[in-house]
Amino acid sequence: MKQIKIKFRSIFISGISLLMLVQNGYAQAATGFEPSIGTAEDVQNPGEKIASTLNNNADGICYPGVYQIDPEVCNPLGPSEYLTKMAANRQSDAETSSTPQTADPAKPFAPQTVDPELSVVPFQYAKLNLESWESAPLYGSAEDAIVGTNPINQLAAGGIRYVSYNNRVDSNGGHYVRSKNGSWLRASPAAVSTATLGRIFTETPSQYFGWIVEATYPFLKPDYNGGVNESKWYYREDVVPILDVVEVNNTAWYQIGEDEWFDQSHIRVAFFNTTPPEGVEGGRWIELDLLQQVTMVYDNYELVFAVLSATGVEPFYTQPGVFQIYKKIEVENMTGAFETDKSDFYYLEDVPFILYYDELRAFHGAYWRAWYGYEQSHGCINLSIGDAHWIYNWAEIGDYVYVHDPSGKTPTDPSYYGAGGA
Repeated sequence: MKQIKIKFRSIFISGISLLMLVQNGYAQAATGFEPSIGTAEDVQNPGEKIASTLNNNADGICYPGVYQIDPEVCNPLGPSEYLTKMAANRQSDAETSSTPQTADPAKPFAPQTVDPELSVVPFQYAKLNLESWESAPLYGSAEDAIVGTNPINQLAAGGIRYVSYNNRVDSNGGHYVRSKNGSWLRASPAAVSTATLGRIFTETPSQYFGWIVEATYPFLKPDYNGGVNESKWYYREDVVPILDVVEVNNTAWYQIGEDEWFDQSHIRVAFFNTTPPEGVEGGRWIELDLLQQVTMVYDNYELVFAVLSATGVEPFYTQPGVFQIYKKIEVENMTGAFETDKSDFYYLEDVPFILYYDELRAFHGAYWRAWYGYEQSHGCINLSIGDAHWIYNWAEIGDYVYVHDPSGKTPTDPSYYGAGGA
C-alpha cells in the first residue's frame, strides 16, 4: 500500500509538471515569447529587465518579492515591481557610495516597543501656573494657602516649576497641593504621559528608521514643489523605516515608501553605526546624535535601543565628546539658573531615572516635556519616563557616552561649557 501511494504521488506530480509545460509551450507558440536566462547585466539592472520582458500571458501577478531575473510564469507587478526597484537602488548604492546602504525591502521592520509599566512612577506632579517673574508663596496649611495669608516661605520666580505632592485640596475652582517638603501652595495637578517613543531590537536592523515629528502628508518626491501624496497621513511619533536618503538643494530628504518623502523638518532618523567611535572601548556604549535628536544604545556591538530625545538648546548646548557614566540616581530634585538675571530658573521635584555622565549633564526622565525631537533643555538629555527607565535599567557605571553633532554647529571647545543642567 505504501508503494502504491508513492507511485500515485509521483504520477500526480509528473502530470502537473507536464500540464505546466504544455501551457507554457502553447503561450510561447501563440505569442512568440521565448524564456530567457538571466545574465550579470540582468542582476545589475533587475527593474529594467523585468519591465522589458513581462509575460502578458502569465497566469497572474507574482507573490510579493524581489525578482532579479524574469520569473516567466507570473508577472512581477505591484508590490514585486516596487521591491525589485528598491533592491536595484540598494545594489547601486552599495557599488557607488561609501555610505551605508539603504533599506533591504525584503526584510520586515518590526522593532519592539517599551513596556508601559516602565512609565509608572510613585509620584504625583503639579505645575505652578505663574508668570516667570512671579515667585510662589508657600504656606503651612491648606487653609492659609486658600485664603492666601501667613506665607512661611516662597519658591523663586522662574520658568519651569513643578512640585511632587502627596495631598491635594480643591476650593473655589483652585487646586492646592502639599509638596513633598510639607509646604502648601497653589498649583495645577499635571497629567503625566505614559507614552514611550523608544524601540527595542534583538539584533541590529537592516535599515535606518525614524520618527515623524510633524504630522502631515508626505511629499511625492524630494521636491517642495512636487506635490503631496494624500493617500496616507502620518501622525507625529509614527516610526517608519528609511528606504533611501538623498540631498536636494542642501536639504536632506528621506524616502519612507513609494512616492512618500519627508524632509528633515518632518522626521528624525536613527543613523546607527555599530562600530565603536574613537575613544570607546568594548561593545557597550550610548550614542547621542545632536542633529537628529536621537539616542541609541549598543550592546555587544549591536543596536539594542533607540529613542527620540530633547537636548540642550542654544546657548545651553549638550557638549559633544566621549564620556562615561559616573553616577546612577533613581530620583532626585533638580534646580538651577544660568542667565545673569536668573530668568531661566527651573525647579523640578522627583526627577526620575538619572544617569550622570558629564558634570551635571545627564540622561533622565522629563515628566514636564510633551514633545521630543527638538533642543529644549539646559544641557541634559530629556526622555520620556518609560524610555529613561529602560536606559537606566540597562546602563552600568563606566558605560561610554558618545555625543556628536554631524552638522558641526554645536561648539566643541570645552572652555565654552559650564556644568550644565536639566
